[in-house]
Amino acid sequence: MTELEAQTSSDSLRVIIVDDEELARKGLEMRLKEFSQVELLGSCANAKEAVSAIIEHEPDLIFLDIQMPGKSGIEMVRDIQVDILPMIIFVTAFDSFAVDAFKMHAVDYLLKPVESERLLEAINKATDQKALISVADEKQKLLRLVVSLTGKSESAIGELLDNQDDAGDHIDRLAIKDGSSITFVPIKDIDWIDAAGDYMCVHVSGETHIMRTTMKDLESKLDPAIFQRVHRSTIVNLQRVEKVSSHINGEFHLTLSCGSSLKMSRSYKEKVKHFF
Repeated sequence: MTELEAQTSSDSLRVIIVDDEELARKGLEMRLKEFSQVELLGSCANAKEAVSAIIEHEPDLIFLDIQMPGKSGIEMVRDIQVDILPMIIFVTAFDSFAVDAFKMHAVDYLLKPVESERLLEAINKATDQKALISVADEKQKLLRLVVSLTGKSESAIGELLDNQDDAGDHIDRLAIKDGSSITFVPIKDIDWIDAAGDYMCVHVSGETHIMRTTMKDLESKLDPAIFQRVHRSTIVNLQRVEKVSSHINGEFHLTLSCGSSLKMSRSYKEKVKHFF
């Protein structure tokens, strides 16, 4: 990540650019310097760099390239804790049928090459939404977008199937319905989970399974000796935690064996520290 100097302001829009094309990143960096309300934190060339930067800096907004090698912009959104998910402006070189969907489910979208008037419009939208946006709602919309783009119905994106003998018992596996198939995910294989409204993102070995259920319902079925909340909408498998790093503001960064990095808020520190 390339750090850029900027004046800090409580009213500023803290921004990160994510694009695998260097010329595109540099061009947008130059354009954003024209806006006094924008505090440009830096640029990232891929999804892995971007997720780390978002965890570290918690920006208000990211300009996110849709199509990137390795992991697309949409796939990257799934890997970000909903607790720290920023507003998103999608950037794409392709004006296809999906563009209208992106426009509906993000702050805005921009076509490359980015026009000055459209960039101004997008920044104004983000500025207006900064104080009002609900990140959980936005991630839920983005997950619904994934459903629409893959042609799967909302009901088929996944649901928690009751496969325990008695209510409240800890289950051994999740049965996640996806269209006409069902994927059985052993509970012990889950790395972490985050919630976005009535959707749950279950992260397992680099893959993300989307379920239609609530955090309260799912959490009641998990063994609290193994699974604990580390943020308002994030549950982690404590057996996957390999490293805990303190942050200057009193929060902690958790590094998992799967390679994911998560932020643990201060309010959950006392609840989980005896497990490490």
